[in-house]
Amino acid sequence: MENYNQTSTDFTLLGLFPPSRMGLFLFILIILIFLMALIGNLSMILLIFLDTHLHKPMYFLLSQLSLMDLNYISTIVSKMVSNFLFGNKSIPFIGCGVQSFFFLTLAGAEPLLLASMAYDRYLALCFPLHYPIRMTKSACVLMTIGSWIMGSINSCAHTAYALHIPYCQSRAINHFFCDVPAMLALACMDTWDYEYTVFVSTTLFLMFPFIGITYSYVQILLAVYRMPSTEGRKKAYSTCSTHLTVVTLYCAPFAYNYLRPRSLRSPAEDKILAVFYTTITPMINPVIYSLRNKEVMGALRRVIQRIFFVKV
Repeated sequence: MENYNQTSTDFTLLGLFPPSRMGLFLFILIILIFLMALIGNLSMILLIFLDTHLHKPMYFLLSQLSLMDLNYISTIVSKMVSNFLFGNKSIPFIGCGVQSFFFLTLAGAEPLLLASMAYDRYLALCFPLHYPIRMTKSACVLMTIGSWIMGSINSCAHTAYALHIPYCQSRAINHFFCDVPAMLALACMDTWDYEYTVFVSTTLFLMFPFIGITYSYVQILLAVYRMPSTEGRKKAYSTCSTHLTVVTLYCAPFAYNYLRPRSLRSPAEDKILAVFYTTITPMINPVIYSLRNKEVMGALRRVIQRIFFVKV
């Protein structure tokens, strides 16, 4: 079977939107989600930066989550929208590798950051006296940098493999971004060994953090029962439900997509599930953390007063 030169032949992204009115409707919907995610995450980062009341470990980690979500939508949605608007679905071989690298870096770093956020809440609610000692500014920075570095190392390994395997005649990736499992369907070699490493990586970077997050919130809920204050219980329940909603929306579709063997996967289902962790979750995160958080809403009022000199 004839192979193409990997360094000079582009890939083609078949995309998410069908060429119909339904495709146009989905495109407009994705654009709206993209704008909401962009505005929401930028607002959270600026708000946390501008208001000194939010200069706490929890909000520092939240600002990093917003930064990751901004990178998500910039890496994935911008190319998808460009392909639809200009009708050019091709992406250079190296460009596909770059997109895959950034996506996999974020995919590995975000669960670790979510686990750090769960650990922060676990210490704050279960060990309040130890919290100022353990959850220092330097500890937050180290957890954040560690998440980025570990995600990058994992991404380098997977991207390097994807760029060095031989591809056959078809270069049409049945996805809306350069997802490595979708690229492997075009390979001219048996990739079973690599699929096993994908399973291992997903377990290490997704399932283990998810187990740690679940353990943290179980401990928080157990501690809640010992709280004498009804207000304290409500706040703890709200925190748990907020974090678990975010984690579930991100982890469940991701795990279902990457832990299934190739024989049980379908391109259409993969694309639908990928929409959740690449576009919907980045939109929902700032909404959940702002509208359900009194400190954030208070900071928003103070910043608006400072900017427009009006009483809100």
